[in-house]
This record gives sequence, C-alpha cells and structure tokens, in this order.
Amino acid sequence: MPEVTTEELKVTDGLKQFVEEWKDKPGNLIMILHRTQQEYGFIPREIAKKLAKMIDVPLAKIYGVITFYHFFKLEKPGRNQVQVCMGTACYLKGGGDLISELENLLGIGVNCTTDDGEFSIESVRCVGCCGLAPVLTVNGEVYGKVKTDQLAEILAKHRSTAS
Repeated sequence: MPEVTTEELKVTDGLKQFVEEWKDKPGNLIMILHRTQQEYGFIPREIAKKLAKMIDVPLAKIYGVITFYHFFKLEKPGRNQVQVCMGTACYLKGGGDLISELENLLGIGVNCTTDDGEFSIESVRCVGCCGLAPVLTVNGEVYGKVKTDQLAEILAKHRSTAS
C-alpha cells in the first residue's frame, strides 16, 4: 500500500490499468472503487477526484457510492482493523459490550483510529459466524465467543513491536 501523506497522490500504474479495463463496462464504479481501496487502504479524496475525470463520472456520484456502502472508507484505517459484529446473535450476546471495552482500551470511538495509527474500530452488521457469537475480527482473523476480558490480549497480539 503506498504511503498516503501528501495531497499530490498519484494514481498507481496498477489502478490506471484496471480503470482502463473497466471504464466502459456496466457496474464499473463499484469495481474501480474496490480496486482503489485495495491499493490505498481507503479512498483518498485526491484519488476520487482523479477517478472522476478518468471515468467521466461526477465526483458527487462517486461520493454517493462511497458513503452508501459501509465497506468503503474515506479515512485511512489503522494498521489493525478491528471489526465487531453487531448482527442479531452477536448483539444479543454482548457485541455492544465488546465495543465499549475496545473504546476504553484504545481510547477511541467507533470509526476512529488511534493516534499512532495502530488500531481502528468498526461496527459491522454480520460476519456470518453466528454460532460463535459474539464475534470480532482483526485484519480478517476471526475471534469467536469473545469476552471483554480477552480483548487486551487480542489487541496485544496484533500491536506492532516496532517503534
């Protein structure tokens, strides 16, 4: 993933090629946005502007799609993306308690990233592991039947040791 620190972001060669392949196909915007997020980890505003010109779509339409689907991110997420399932089974078995404890442990709220860029917390609808409720994932790794007292250990496992 390219480091995103400047307003002068460049569209990667891989993304340019992908846009060329998809720009005239039906449903292209969703596919192009997925690829963009794969490249950068989120959809930077500067890149969204460039995509609008490349595929001749109003920037407002691009933002309409980005903000409609919860999968797309406008802010750079933490290196470790913690997603807490709030589907029915997880909600009933304590998903909200997991979020509250994560907020306490990390000092941030849902849809926020720690100051060091290490963690972000997200509430998601369902991860499809209802029998393991409550469930959370860290970078796609699933943790089931999670109790609040296990969260510090889970976070420690993923915390960077590099300073």
